[in-house]
Amino acid sequence: MNLKVLLPFQIFAEKTGVSRIVVETRQGSVGLLPHRLDCVAALSPGILTYSSESDGEVFVAIDEGVLVKAGQDVLVSVRRALGGADLGQLREAVERDFLALDEREQTMRSMLAKMEADLIRRMAGLHYDR
Repeated sequence: MNLKVLLPFQIFAEKTGVSRIVVETRQGSVGLLPHRLDCVAALSPGILTYSSESDGEVFVAIDEGVLVKAGQDVLVSVRRALGGADLGQLREAVERDFLALDEREQTMRSMLAKMEADLIRRMAGLHYDR
């Protein structure tokens, strides 16, 4: 298979001759082999693993994103990715960096929703005052 890991502004990795890919989704781990049917999957922050004859088994920490398999091409589009040899350090990076950011984003989105609701209430009040 041909694997391409895309970040918002660059290509993180582009590999050919990939024999196996394993990614994490909200429903659990998904494995891809060369003859699997085409598919699309929403990815959770976690570890992407792929194997090839030239590189052996490679681990990449990825943030949430999307995987698309079409024929022999597998595109993985994620917000952030980190490569490394030590699986333990990559798992810690996912937990520390990617999952912590998601909690901050949820807090920020909650605050923005409250501000938007307050603005709408005030605008509605102005409309009724006229």
